[in-house]
Amino acid sequence: MPTIALVDDDRNILTSVSIALEAEGYKIMTYTDGASALDGFKTSPPDLAILDIKMPRMDGMETLRRLRQKTDIPVIFLTSKDEEIDELFGLKMGADDFIRKPFSQRLLVERVKAVLRRAAPKDATAPKEIDTTRVLERGLLRMDPERHTCTWKGEPVTLTVTEFLILQALATRPGVVKSRNALMDSAYDDQVYVDDRTIDSHIKRLRKKFKKSDDDFDMIETLYGVGYRFKEM
Repeated sequence: MPTIALVDDDRNILTSVSIALEAEGYKIMTYTDGASALDGFKTSPPDLAILDIKMPRMDGMETLRRLRQKTDIPVIFLTSKDEEIDELFGLKMGADDFIRKPFSQRLLVERVKAVLRRAAPKDATAPKEIDTTRVLERGLLRMDPERHTCTWKGEPVTLTVTEFLILQALATRPGVVKSRNALMDSAYDDQVYVDDRTIDSHIKRLRKKFKKSDDDFDMIETLYGVGYRFKEM
């Protein structure tokens, strides 16, 4: 079973969430702040990290920023219900999901399962519009779902699980407009609710990453009030 890192300065949450996840068979590593978590990840990298936003020494945002410099492991944020700005900022930085406190243990377990399913190699027999195992090449773009690699002009572009799935959905059918709802269906489990701003944040981050590699990148087009499409070449 996957290893999950739980990072929170609240000992009660560390204990209760660990018990809930261990009951599902997951291996749990716990940390009380971001700095100690990053140190631990060097020798024991997890398959998924659950980060509280507000922690001493190093908060969840800074922890995510440093993580994204080296790895694209899925990250779920724990956040208070009055931290909407933090949620949007976290999504732009590459968080995969949010859970607002207080939360039920069952909700957290289901969200963990959903994110891990999205991160796992897909079943080749699944009847989907997108062939999730085949290497996708669209002009200068190359995506390998099984290896979770993406290149533009031969240069690697590091994407999170969610960003990869959104781009894959767009690039599979160049010129075809994908609504935000369609992109949500491609990138998120049915049990996970996200709003339009979540997809917009991921699109902005995708463009930023590709422009860092190629300042002339303009392949993801916005059709205001409709959705997004990958430009035909």
